Amino acid sequence: MQDRHVFEYAIIRVVPKVEREEFLNVGVILYCAKYKFLNMRSFLNEERIRSFTDSIDLEEVGAYLQAFDLICKGEKEGGPIALLPVSDRFRWLAATRSTILQTSKVHIGLCRHPEETLEKLFQQLVL
Repeated sequence: MQDRHVFEYAIIRVVPKVEREEFLNVGVILYCAKYKFLNMRSFLNEERIRSFTDSIDLEEVGAYLQAFDLICKGEKEGGPIALLPVSDRFRWLAATRSTILQTSKVHIGLCRHPEETLEKLFQQLVL
């Protein structure tokens, strides 16, 4: 089992009306300390989101997801959070918040290849 390493992930959710607590999974963030890996995948299904509400600004949600991606990648354009160590960036991204873009509780598992695991989780939980 030495070839498998602990990873943590959180599901990114769009919560169109926070007061109703309804959500739609739109992405996954995965962190693996062994590989110093932090990445995400996301997809906004406009039709499914519109089934919750037609008053949501999808461009704004897309901009938030892009900011999450910049933070994952440690890009300077992601602001000061993006410049933190990988583990701190994951903790910040996965922190509890009550906004239109939220994350699930953090889940853990074992993987050999974080990128493949991220893709598998994305396919299972988002698409």
